[in-house]
Amino acid sequence: MSTASFLPETSRTRRRLSVRRLAAWLVARATSPKSGLWLVVSFALVHGLLWTLILIDLKAAQDVHMDVAEAFAWGQKFQLGYGKHPPLAGWIAGLWFYFFPVKDWATYALAMTTLGVGIVICWFIALRVVDRRRAFLVVVMLALYPIFNFKGFKYNPDLLQLVTLPLVVLAYLHAFEKRTWRSGIWLGLAGALALMTKYWVLTMIGAIGLAALIHPERLKFLRSPAPWVGIATLAVAMIPHLVWLKQVDFVPLTYAGDVYGLSNRAQSAQLVLGYVGHNLALLAVPVALAALALSFPRPRLSRIWSPGVNAGVNVSHALNIWIIQIIVAIGPPLGGLIFTIYMKTDWGISLFFLTPLALVAMPRLRIHERALFRITLIWLVLTLATLAAAPAIAEREMEDNPNAANSYGARSQLARELTQAWHDRFGSRWAVVAGTTEVGEPMTFYSPDHPAPFTPGELWSSGLTSLEEAQRLGFIGICDTTDGRLPTCEAWMAQHAKDAEQLVMTTQRFYRGHPGPAINWKIYIGPPAK
Repeated sequence: MSTASFLPETSRTRRRLSVRRLAAWLVARATSPKSGLWLVVSFALVHGLLWTLILIDLKAAQDVHMDVAEAFAWGQKFQLGYGKHPPLAGWIAGLWFYFFPVKDWATYALAMTTLGVGIVICWFIALRVVDRRRAFLVVVMLALYPIFNFKGFKYNPDLLQLVTLPLVVLAYLHAFEKRTWRSGIWLGLAGALALMTKYWVLTMIGAIGLAALIHPERLKFLRSPAPWVGIATLAVAMIPHLVWLKQVDFVPLTYAGDVYGLSNRAQSAQLVLGYVGHNLALLAVPVALAALALSFPRPRLSRIWSPGVNAGVNVSHALNIWIIQIIVAIGPPLGGLIFTIYMKTDWGISLFFLTPLALVAMPRLRIHERALFRITLIWLVLTLATLAAAPAIAEREMEDNPNAANSYGARSQLARELTQAWHDRFGSRWAVVAGTTEVGEPMTFYSPDHPAPFTPGELWSSGLTSLEEAQRLGFIGICDTTDGRLPTCEAWMAQHAKDAEQLVMTTQRFYRGHPGPAINWKIYIGPPAK
């Protein structure tokens, strides 16, 4: 053999050995009881950091989402509820921004931190169901699931459920196994924490209850103190919030009925089909990429499916996971059809985090050592490619949707100009902003004065301020001329801001030379009471 042909072969051999060593190192760390947690936490931290950087570039042409601004506004005043939802999302936002600056990047860091914590909790769930090799595969599949990256850009109660609901599932598996009163207390506290996030979690809590009744070992669990102590603990922990709920005349339920009730069954069916299709498409991403990693380099079923039963699966716990996931996959869309409910696609955000585990827990699935390295490499390549492409994606989105007022409406610019206008006139802090949620909460986030939002005409007001306080402290009312509710806004201002100074302001965002929509805002500056 000539020297010219020998050297390339040696180089290829060395590369192969290096890849094998790296793959062996990853598997050793993932399967070691000593280093497994360190690896998963490190992976979640790196994932969160990279996606925070991606979102900073990807959303550079936009203000933060209204849901994020709303959570920030809630966090300015700790209450037992905020009109639309229970309080946990607001409490966490308040604590987060106590330590972090009120900047766009900090909201993306909060969202990714939330998802990182959720990934680690899901790993703990997986360890109760499958061996460590399979558990790490679940972790990387979750990182590839668009809910945990692209779709996870906005921190809100839906996203926070990816922490609280995994905690409930983990507590349930613990209680189902231990069947002690202590495990029941943890189950009840986890359930209360979830309910303080969003009432939608009742779907998962109900699925867990049905799983406990359906499971073949149900009598062992039901005869133990765990479920009953859990129910009692949940009830006691929820008393303060239930008292608040009664005091506000069950406003969150009014909100749900007003916003999400439908009378048209055909429209309901269309929305349910959209919900199912959307969430199946999102799940297809990690499933397809995992199948690729497991079957490479020869994509044959025999490489990933064994005719015999492999070790590494706790079938009893796996059965719980399968039952829970099937129920939450089928139950909500079926309920939407029966009760003609407005099914939002985002409601699926919190309901499918168990799907990767449910698939990986199939006993006959083969998990080769190199598959862990391959899927981790796929995650890294896709993440770094997205990071590099993020600025171009942001530019292209704005170029394709130049008149998207909700995305490119320059509310941050309006907040700065209104803050200066208030200071020029009164030399004091701007205390209250009056307008729709879509307008008021961004003012709270972007103005350095962080005025409390007041939402005229909404029965489910957050309770952060009142009409009496607004008139006493003075307020700035804002009507969006592109909003179909403009006549209602103008009528309210005519009644409650009679002595207000009236202005028209125009804002427009530019990003890399691309103009966003120019929006005219009708402004009412109501002076403080004398």
